[in-house]
Amino acid sequence: MNEENMNEDNSIKLFENNKVRVQWNKKDENWYFSIIDVVAVLTNSPNPRKYWSVLKTRLKAEGSQLATNCSQLKMQSSDGKFYLTDVAETEQLLRLIQSIPSKKAEPFKMWLAKIGRERIEETQDPELTFNRAMRTYLQKGYSKEWVNQRIKTIEIRKELTNEWDRVGITRQTDYAILTNEITKA
Repeated sequence: MNEENMNEDNSIKLFENNKVRVQWNKKDENWYFSIIDVVAVLTNSPNPRKYWSVLKTRLKAEGSQLATNCSQLKMQSSDGKFYLTDVAETEQLLRLIQSIPSKKAEPFKMWLAKIGRERIEETQDPELTFNRAMRTYLQKGYSKEWVNQRIKTIEIRKELTNEWDRVGITRQTDYAILTNEITKA
């Protein structure tokens, strides 16, 4: 199946020339990844379903909620039919990667450890968060002026939403309506 034959909510992503089925859930605004496909990519197992089954049992025995909390969605199989498939959202997927002993998983684990260390440092020195945002935007090619304006806009938006919280706005649709009206103005 080619990615262009699928809509934007159901697609196939390639990782090292291996297919990973993904699905966008509009309701909770999350991407869901086929666990079997990820296991296949990271382990080169001849039977990724069996590998996942054994790993689920091990995770449950360790007290992990990962296997318990994973969902199932209908995804298209290689035979063209749709079957319920275990899926993980991004956070669950990152946790799953940590649980797989694999040379292919090691770069992800190192990246996760680095990101974790950086976020812990940012709780100790919040200015590091702004520096990271600046670097990221500059690396994406934005000008310093644009980045400064963006950071100011984010700060103002947070103040505004805090004010809406203070006056009792709680529904997401109300936030959307107010944001839309401000954008129009």
